[in-house]
Amino acid sequence: MSYIASPSVRSYAGQKGVDLGAVASATGRETLAKEDVDRHLAGESGASGGAPAGEGRRYWDVDHTAHGPVTDEPLSRMAQIAADNLAAANAHIPQVTHHDRADIRRVEAFRARLKDEAVERGVKLTTLAFHVKALTACLKAFPKFNASLSADGKTLHMKSYVHVGIAVDTPAGLVVPVVRDTDQKGLWQIADEIADLAGRAQARKVRPEEMGGASMSISNLGGIGGTAFTPIVNPPEVAILGITRTETVPVWENDAFVPVPMVPLDLSYDHRVINGADAARFLRRYADLLEEPRRLLIG
Repeated sequence: MSYIASPSVRSYAGQKGVDLGAVASATGRETLAKEDVDRHLAGESGASGGAPAGEGRRYWDVDHTAHGPVTDEPLSRMAQIAADNLAAANAHIPQVTHHDRADIRRVEAFRARLKDEAVERGVKLTTLAFHVKALTACLKAFPKFNASLSADGKTLHMKSYVHVGIAVDTPAGLVVPVVRDTDQKGLWQIADEIADLAGRAQARKVRPEEMGGASMSISNLGGIGGTAFTPIVNPPEVAILGITRTETVPVWENDAFVPVPMVPLDLSYDHRVINGADAARFLRRYADLLEEPRRLLIG
């Protein structure tokens, strides 16, 4: 079988004693990379076209300078780790994303009433704190979302704690510090911890013990924009919630259209653990809580 391989790949295969023709025949690929050689040595033909074992990603060894000027910018160590994890998750998790939206008129009205108190407390009460409270309540009501699937796919580890990860965009890459025991904390404390963790994440001062162990994470793009997206599930979590910018839309109420601020919600989930009906119920409960935030305060 004919194949294409760069000089570096041919040299690498020669050093390893691998016949590239055999690799091409085994994989059915016309363009070969170093990872194909490694997989062949490991006894993995890769005929299914999946991601390479271990890393979950493929580097194509291409001479880009043949097409024009190129400058190289090394990825930070943090970005490399994130790339590995996200690529592996996307390759191995049968992920589905369910979309909905929530009326946040009452949340915004409530925040406005608490503005003076927030100043007195020195706490920035953002909408994200309400999202964490709503997610916490839903994780308690839908235990499968607060679980992790064992490596062999045979056991669900059901968690009795509730920790919520908050994705933070930093110059060094994406960081997900965790607000712990959110089911035992009030709105003010959650808001304060979100601000503290986000600030220290930007300054690269988050401690290792403040990362990992989340029941579920939130990726909030509301401050940037967009109408919807598909966040990637971050294993060992089985779901992730995406939030984009609130938009005012006309809603039919009492025989007339009224302007209503609606926040788009994007719930990605591992279909091995969660089915579509449960995801729809989860997100609808979530929206109901935001639409009546008093429920978040009384439990």
